Amino acid sequence: MSFRQAVRKLCKELANPASLQTKPFNSLPNAGKLIELGGHTRTKSRLEMLQWIFLSGQAAFIVGACSSTSMAEDVSTASSSKNATSTDDFSGLLKVEDESVKSNEHTSKWRVFTDNGREYFLKASSFGNIPQAERFFLSALQEAKQGFGERDPHVASACNNLAELYRVSKDFDKAEPLYVEAVNILEEYFGVNDVRVGAALHNLGHFYLGQRKLEKARVCYERALKIKRRVLGEAHTEYADTMYHLGTVLYLQGKEKDAEYLILDSIDIMEAGGHGESISCVRRMQHLAQIYNKSNRFPEAENILRKILHMMELSKGWKSLDTVVIAERLALTLEAAGKLKEAVELLERCLDARKNLRHHEHIQTAADMLHIARMKILITKELPEANNSQAMAELDKSRSLLNDSVRIARKLIDRFLEQKEKTERFGGSQRTRKDGHSAVVILLQSLNALGALEIMEQGFLSSQTQEHIKAEANASLRQCISTFQELRSEQSISDSLETKAEYLSCLRSLYLSIRKGAARQAGEEKEIQEEIRQVEDEISNARKT
Repeated sequence: MSFRQAVRKLCKELANPASLQTKPFNSLPNAGKLIELGGHTRTKSRLEMLQWIFLSGQAAFIVGACSSTSMAEDVSTASSSKNATSTDDFSGLLKVEDESVKSNEHTSKWRVFTDNGREYFLKASSFGNIPQAERFFLSALQEAKQGFGERDPHVASACNNLAELYRVSKDFDKAEPLYVEAVNILEEYFGVNDVRVGAALHNLGHFYLGQRKLEKARVCYERALKIKRRVLGEAHTEYADTMYHLGTVLYLQGKEKDAEYLILDSIDIMEAGGHGESISCVRRMQHLAQIYNKSNRFPEAENILRKILHMMELSKGWKSLDTVVIAERLALTLEAAGKLKEAVELLERCLDARKNLRHHEHIQTAADMLHIARMKILITKELPEANNSQAMAELDKSRSLLNDSVRIARKLIDRFLEQKEKTERFGGSQRTRKDGHSAVVILLQSLNALGALEIMEQGFLSSQTQEHIKAEANASLRQCISTFQELRSEQSISDSLETKAEYLSCLRSLYLSIRKGAARQAGEEKEIQEEIRQVEDEISNARKT
């Protein structure tokens, strides 16, 4: 029996529905002292005997899931928690209405305010309607309290919606007490084991995960998981969703193996239920591939990414950017695994696809060109010495790719500098800085690679031609350095560790090239050496802080 199977069997044996009557969230004991296992509480010494069972505690990546929306739904006709489930319209919807509540003026107003608030909220990312959504949600909360009472599920629904709005708008101090209040009201009204309580706990855990309050997130997700397992069953997608998020928390806490089991089980449940090709399942698979890549488990990452790419090819084809992005990630994994030729072929196909999608001057196009050129250079180094003509042909292709990458990156930098003032005025500077930073890094990397390529070419040429090529190499490296100096005033870019590391690499390459030159200039050599020391100190100090 595999470890995962043993874990499942043991958790089922330990499950005791009666023991699921846990205390309200605010009265939970310190989770670091006790671990809850399938409904029973065990000490850590007992836990070690059970091989750290996966329900003991638990990351967008990604963590990209932390940006999803969890709005509370309007009303449900289900009065029993045994039959109540969250809908698929939004992640973690709260279905809270009691059938005994008759429609009245407050009910109508509450519904109107809630629907309008939700509509403005969902449009907020593109139209900036957060203030209008807040006004409607506050009105919905007021109507719920006046029409149904302070501790009614409608109030919990309104609290949850308002909390979600504050989370998205980064007003976290206002969001947390509203999430907690929603949980407490639902616990009082429906009991601590109701699925609506599980949905609210999932939302609260989602909030804590985004805040990197990992231990609080772990407790919320574990409680939500036990409720959903009891009410919905282990084959339900909502159970799998909470399981995945719990795995995400565990990963961020450094418990990689436990996180992996949870994420794998979450994917298995989705696939068994016929949701293996859904967006949420694909994202989980990508997250798992990222975990494998980070731990240098490249064959496992490759298998997952190949599976995703196959699904994308069948469902969307190569005319979809989604397919191209997955293929690029697979190429990077192949490169890390040393499968350079296969990685080059895949990236070349991605490059062609991007051009067909009219992404000729996108920064990712420049990045693909850079990666292909770099790998071609590495492949050329492995060619037998007798294949000089083939080597020179490959290097010529690499030079062409690098020149195109430099051209695209420089054009994007110029565009960034032109638009900076305008975007800052209208609040879009963060995205603009990110694009500008990426373009600078790609430009420095491309110029550095171009210098390395031209130095490499010297081994295939006559001594007279070598000096000319060396001068070209130095010119590329000097251009790399002058680009960084030009952008020193853009501190958000020049102070980046990644940018400084590329700048330092260019400095070192130029320094070595000058030292090997026939006509050495002592003054310039010393100046570059001092600059190298200064940048090394800046990088070292930044890493310490």
